Amino acid sequence: MSQFAINVLFVGGSFAIYIGIAIWAKAGSTRDFYVAGGGVHPITNGMAIGADWMSAASFISMAGIIASAGYGASTFLMGWTGGYVLLALLLAPYLRKFGKFTVPEFIGDRFYSKSARMVAVICLIVASLTYVIGQMAGAGVAFSRFLEVDATTGLIIAAIVVFFYSVLGGMKGITYTQVAQYIVLIVAYTIPAVFISLELTDNPIPPLGLFSDHSASGEPLLAKLNEVVTALGFNEYTAMVDNKLNMVLFTLSLMIGTAGLPHVIMRFFTVPKVADARWSAGWALVFIGLLYLTAPAVASMARLNLVTTIYPDMAAQVENYEDAAANPIAYADRPDWIRTWEETGLISFDDKNDDGRIQLYNDAADFSDRGWQGNELEVSNDILVLANPEIANLPGWVVGLIAAGGLAAALSTAAGLLLAISSAISHDLIKGAINPKITEKGELRAARISMSVAIVVATYLGVNPPGFAAQVVALAFGIAAASLFPALMMGIFSKRINNKGAIAGMLSGLIFTLVYIFVYKGWFFIPDTNNLPDTEANWVLGISPLSIGAVGAILNFAVAYMVSSVTEEPPQEIQDLVESVRYPKGAGVAIDH
Repeated sequence: MSQFAINVLFVGGSFAIYIGIAIWAKAGSTRDFYVAGGGVHPITNGMAIGADWMSAASFISMAGIIASAGYGASTFLMGWTGGYVLLALLLAPYLRKFGKFTVPEFIGDRFYSKSARMVAVICLIVASLTYVIGQMAGAGVAFSRFLEVDATTGLIIAAIVVFFYSVLGGMKGITYTQVAQYIVLIVAYTIPAVFISLELTDNPIPPLGLFSDHSASGEPLLAKLNEVVTALGFNEYTAMVDNKLNMVLFTLSLMIGTAGLPHVIMRFFTVPKVADARWSAGWALVFIGLLYLTAPAVASMARLNLVTTIYPDMAAQVENYEDAAANPIAYADRPDWIRTWEETGLISFDDKNDDGRIQLYNDAADFSDRGWQGNELEVSNDILVLANPEIANLPGWVVGLIAAGGLAAALSTAAGLLLAISSAISHDLIKGAINPKITEKGELRAARISMSVAIVVATYLGVNPPGFAAQVVALAFGIAAASLFPALMMGIFSKRINNKGAIAGMLSGLIFTLVYIFVYKGWFFIPDTNNLPDTEANWVLGISPLSIGAVGAILNFAVAYMVSSVTEEPPQEIQDLVESVRYPKGAGVAIDH
């Protein structure tokens, strides 16, 4: 059986399962559509959150960016994992106790203002749409390779699949589909990692293999990787980053962005009790940890496999790396996996010195004495995980499995984000402001129409995303961190913040963050409309557009407190509401016996 046939079998089989679940769990009411009826078990919900969370950025792109940047990119792991701890401790149980369908609905009621609710809708749509661009782009990458079509066609196929099961099933269909998707993606991620870890280190547990000896050379794997990449002019893989401020702000932006992302928060409204919200977060951390512990090993091994594929003399024990680097493979002898990925446009070769061989190295290094005239192989960060089984010559069924897993990761998160967008439009904008008397059937129809429009917009923008998947997702986290997270925190923990302060804070955080991002990434993410090149030399105080969300959040808090301090206090019933959300009824003052 050909590899294409195997891919179609795995991908088609998994899609049949998802669509079958969507038909079985079709939403019949707005409660089914928004919160899956409110009766989801915490373990089921935790697994669905895991799938919702482990998006194209986590599955496809995160290991790729760690492979490319090394230790410095570990901020993705720290930020995204730490954010779930914040979410479990500070937000999930309180929002579940409040008992609303959506984040804007909570903000509108807590800050006793339709205007606050509408501003929250805007913040939610901007953050979620930015996020879903990355997911659709990641899905396009996976489809383009494994169905052997171009990236744009792959993106359109992904949009059609998401449209079918998201619009039909709503949260009820998405929840149970995501459970199936989690199982597919974690198996797909783990099995190739085990094979590759065994091949490179003789250790079947990838996180342990990362710190084991490299089989062919006898050196520690990371030491071997450092030697290989430095011989080609790259920084040491394990080197500390120079810009500590940016690293701290980026980690903080990812953490609080995680805790403020509406599509994740919505999942905590689907469980029966407040305690179940905490348990859901705990189980989600377990399920997410299975992949996140494996990702650094996958990244390191993928980078080593890639370089030693191009420079075979570097694979075993090496006396002189300079001599080994002088003997790269001939382009005509390139392995099949490079040929197949070239067809997608995500790997490209340019023979700059016309020697018929592939030079892969850091352009910033001067290797002109070797006859090299520039790096000749461009490899997208988004392909390393998907290409890993082929790089390591694993069986065809493993390649098909990771195809299904990568698509499950991208599509599960895209579905959750699209649901957040559609609920914000139908429930918060239409029912909450434009037509409060809309029937349940009309609201359900509006939700499905708005989700369809969101899919079309995300697909269009996904054709030319403002970066690879993990970068686009990081931008979305920054927007959520700067706009929604402070409003949620202040809404729960401060009785003094009023409607004027909350609105001013959200708008200032959102506008400041978006303007900073657009200056470097292009206005409204339209290519070639940026004012400054996105390089560290042009960043203000060395702060990347990916990190600016943390600064926007600080501005949001500061403006909200300043405005609230010079305006009237919230009504007493709102202050009592905050008190009731934070403390269980009937819990008296602690007594010293």
